[in-house]
Amino acid sequence: MTTITTIRSTEEIADLIAEESASAAFEQAFVETIDGFRMSHADDETDVGLPLAREAELATELVIRTFFDLLRDTRLEAIADRLAWGIVHSLHKVTDQLDGEADKAARKVRDLIRDADGSEVLTAQLEDAQTICQSLDEAREAVACMRDHAAQTFAAETGRPWSAPRGSMVSNKRTAAVVSATDFLAARRQRRIDQHAPKGPIVIFSGGKVWEDSQLLWDRLDNIHMRVPMMVLATTAQDKGCDAIAAAWAASRKVPVIAFTLAKWRHLGDRAGFARNDAMLALNPVEALVCEGSGVQSQLARAIRGKGVPAHFFRLVDQHRVAR
Repeated sequence: MTTITTIRSTEEIADLIAEESASAAFEQAFVETIDGFRMSHADDETDVGLPLAREAELATELVIRTFFDLLRDTRLEAIADRLAWGIVHSLHKVTDQLDGEADKAARKVRDLIRDADGSEVLTAQLEDAQTICQSLDEAREAVACMRDHAAQTFAAETGRPWSAPRGSMVSNKRTAAVVSATDFLAARRQRRIDQHAPKGPIVIFSGGKVWEDSQLLWDRLDNIHMRVPMMVLATTAQDKGCDAIAAAWAASRKVPVIAFTLAKWRHLGDRAGFARNDAMLALNPVEALVCEGSGVQSQLARAIRGKGVPAHFFRLVDQHRVAR
């Protein structure tokens, strides 16, 4: 499991930076990928570096823990988790905003590639648009990493997971800049494809909206992950209860998630949940975990047994004790 170091004062940060290196997630997220960093046309280019990875990791944790330490044993202790939740949520919102801005910038690059005529003006515009897009991608990765670590710290303090409210052109006019931009977009698109169509053994997960014992599920998912290290988790994508717990676990363990929302099957009405079950089973899962919920979970459990998929079934009464 991920180890979270407790930081109690800003003075301790410098000592710990000297003693420890950043986690792999922060080392990867806080890598400078571009010179002349610039996130919008209104910004001046800058060559200053990113924050130190270890310093960012410790500071993120300190911000969350400070509220719990400040309010502990006071009449405001009961709202510490709300304040900490809001901090994680703000990082989550900024991550989404940067994601949208980066996608918009990528569309601008694509439009400029389409219109490229080899002129100096369009070449300069294309290089500028690519710089902005890559800068936004770099910023998004850093903020997303801080959000994930803040969510881990929140879970460590409260005993429950944090969850968000409510997921080439070919032309004889191509210049070197156009080739560079096209390659950049292709690499960016492939990264998105890998994120949204991950490859690996599928483990399906489903449960009801009412569930409290997150540790029970985390322990069992950790057990599966040890045996299936390249696993991809397919969930029913609810924002409360079991699915929220599974999503928090996956973020903590860097396990790819396929979120099966009901949108695609909404026209089926009451059959939508069962159609989603069929789609998940069509992935040929290597293992499954189902928690008691509604008739949708009951039907999925029967279908899993029918297919002979190795599975773990938890009932509501299994919470806060060792599952049978």
